[in-house]
Amino acid sequence: MNPTDQHATPDQPVQPARRTWLRNTAFATGAAALGGLAFGLPASRARADENAKHLKLSWNAGAICTAPVPVAATQGFFRKHGLDVELVNFAGSTDQLLEAIATGKSDAGVGMALRWIKPLEQGFDVKLTAGIHGGCMRLLATKQSGIVDLAGLKGRAVGVSDMASPAKNFFAITLKKIGIDPDSDVRWRQYPANLLGEALKKGEVQAIADGDPTIWTLRESDHLYEVSNNLCGEYANRVCCVLGVRGTLVRRDRATAQALTAALLEATQWTADHPAEAAKVFSAYAPNADVNQLTAMLKSHTDGHHPVGAAFRKEIALYADDLKTVGVVNASTDSNQFASRVFADVLA
Repeated sequence: MNPTDQHATPDQPVQPARRTWLRNTAFATGAAALGGLAFGLPASRARADENAKHLKLSWNAGAICTAPVPVAATQGFFRKHGLDVELVNFAGSTDQLLEAIATGKSDAGVGMALRWIKPLEQGFDVKLTAGIHGGCMRLLATKQSGIVDLAGLKGRAVGVSDMASPAKNFFAITLKKIGIDPDSDVRWRQYPANLLGEALKKGEVQAIADGDPTIWTLRESDHLYEVSNNLCGEYANRVCCVLGVRGTLVRRDRATAQALTAALLEATQWTADHPAEAAKVFSAYAPNADVNQLTAMLKSHTDGHHPVGAAFRKEIALYADDLKTVGVVNASTDSNQFASRVFADVLA
């Protein structure tokens, strides 16, 4: 902590203790409403009472793994914790998103650990406060390809939507762990996500890797074989989606960072307990999606696994170690020190 963060400046008053803050902003649980617009898409912003703390939360409205975000708005979890949250559908690059959070254009965001860790290594002032869930990345092949496991990818071409995508990073890591060099033994080819299926049909690639809902939908519509996913082996209980909060908010208004984290964790558990209802909430952002398929996707994710505290910090360090093996994170980076720097235990 910087010395300037230990004491409030005149324009940044010290926040009241958590108990007082909650007393002043709490309200009866259960009230929730939809309203407002964010970038032309439906945004969930609860009708604020006069004492609610206003925040902007950035998310990807096209990713089913972010379903707990609209759940938190529509089911009243934000308001329960005294928050008036404006949801901003952010479609820019990860660097742009983290810069927006770090500079106060947004207060927090939800995204993929395997995409965020490298930019965070470079110094963005964003603190990870909780894991949201695991699952949602899959690697598929045609049933005629003969590819039934990761070893079958040696000498093959794999289509991805982005050379720095979480799916590309994850499967490169898992290939490395079984002795296959992801750089020399596999050819990675980039396509727009909606053309991955066509590339596979044309034989330009022999496998494709991406996240839900795109990859799930392709598996079902094209009757593809799921070679692997990010819930296999040691990753069965590893989070992949995380909450990041503006560093200055954590330091100067810890009660608000705590309230936001608690609200999203409650929404995540609600999603795990009520996947069909959560799918209906999310379907407002995916009007062409089949709600039954969205429900099945959520059931396959591990929304019941949302680590905090030391357990979450350990998972960050493990991912940093993994990314070092494939040259994404600098080999000289101390993973434990890195995890301690980018993590904030706001619930302690």
